[in-house]
Amino acid sequence: MSNSRFMEQLLDGVEVEWKALGDVVHMRAGQYISASNIMEKSSKEHRYPCFGGNGIRGFVANNSHNGKHLLIGRQGALCGNVRRTNGKFYATEHAVVVTPSDYINIDFAFHLLTLMNLNQYASQSAQPGLSVGKIEGLKIPIPPLHIQAEIVRILDAFTELTNELTNELNARKKQYNYYRNQLLSFEEGEIEWKTLGNIFHMRAGQHISASKIMEKATNEYIYPCFGGNGIRGYVQERSHEGEYLLIGRQGALCGNIQRIKGQFYATEHAVVVTANPDINIDWAFHFLTLMNLNQYASQSAQPGLTVGKLHTLKIPVPSIDKQTYVASILDKFDALTNSLTEGLPREIALRQQQYAYYRDLLLSFPKHNPHPTSPLTGGGVG
Repeated sequence: MSNSRFMEQLLDGVEVEWKALGDVVHMRAGQYISASNIMEKSSKEHRYPCFGGNGIRGFVANNSHNGKHLLIGRQGALCGNVRRTNGKFYATEHAVVVTPSDYINIDFAFHLLTLMNLNQYASQSAQPGLSVGKIEGLKIPIPPLHIQAEIVRILDAFTELTNELTNELNARKKQYNYYRNQLLSFEEGEIEWKTLGNIFHMRAGQHISASKIMEKATNEYIYPCFGGNGIRGYVQERSHEGEYLLIGRQGALCGNIQRIKGQFYATEHAVVVTANPDINIDWAFHFLTLMNLNQYASQSAQPGLTVGKLHTLKIPVPSIDKQTYVASILDKFDALTNSLTEGLPREIALRQQQYAYYRDLLLSFPKHNPHPTSPLTGGGVG
C-alpha cells in the first residue's frame, strides 16, 4: 500500500471537532528570573535548564515546571516558534508554557502549532510579540485521540530521522575540522613558508551596476555574478573563466572563501585569487578557510580586508603532490558535510521536505467535511 493511500485510509471518515486553542490547552507565560541566577553551564546547584522564548538560556537552581509541555516564544523576531520539553525546567516570561488537557495529545499539538506558523499573529511593532489572549482564540481541529497518536507516530518518525542525520552531520563536521587541522599543520622550519603574495595573484573584482544584475538566469543573463558573500544574480558578461577562489572583502562576513569554476563575474566586493602553477587550488581553499581571514579585517563600522594585508600573510607550502593528496581527502569531508547536491545536507533537506509534505497531509481537516483538503482549512481566529 502506498504511503498516500495509507494516509487517506487513516483519515477516511474521521470525525473532527474544531475547538479554540484555549479550550484544549492551558497557556501561561513563564516567570521572570534575574540573569545573575542563570548559569551558562549545568552544575549540582544549577541543574535545571532555563528556557526563554528562543531556546535554552542556561541553567538555574530551581524548576518552575515538570512533565511534558510545549513552549511558544512570545517576544522578538522569532516569536511563535514551538518546542517540546520534558522533565523539570524553568520557563522565563519570554515563553508561553502550554499544558495539554485530556482532549489533546501534547505531541499532536506540537506538530499542529508548528504548522500554524504562530509568528503571523504577532503584533507588528519594533519588538514583535504574541499575546496569550490572541492565540487562545485560534480554532484548531481535534480528531479522536487514537488518530492523534497515529499521526504523532508517523511525524515523529520523520523528525527522529532528521535529528539522527543532523547529529551525524555535526559529527562529520568535527571529523572534518580535526583532519583539516592535522593535515594542514606544520612546525616552523619543517617546511618552507611563503607569503600569499608569492603564491597567488590577488585582485579585487570589478564594479557592475545593480541594474545589470538579474535575479534569475535567462538566455541573455547566463553568467553568475559573485559579490563578497555569495552569488548576487546573473549578468550578460563574464570577468573570469577557470578555477579561482573568491575572498569576501567587505562587511561582517569578510574573509569567507568560495571555490568558483567556470565562467563568472566577480564584483569589487570580492578578491579574486589565482593560484600559481605549483599550488593546488583546492588545497588553497581548505588552507585559507582554516586561516579564518576575517580576523585580519579592519576594525571599523564596515569591516574590510585589503589585498595588501593578505599579501603579507605567511603559510606553509608543501609539494604539489602533498597538496593534491590532502585536498582529495578534505574534499570528501567537505562534500559530505556541506554539499546541497550530495552528502548529509541533501539527505536532511529531503527528509525535511518529506516531513512537511506528510504533516500538511495528516493535519488537513476542513471544518465541515470529514475528508482532508488543505492544511487547517477554515482555521483562524474564532
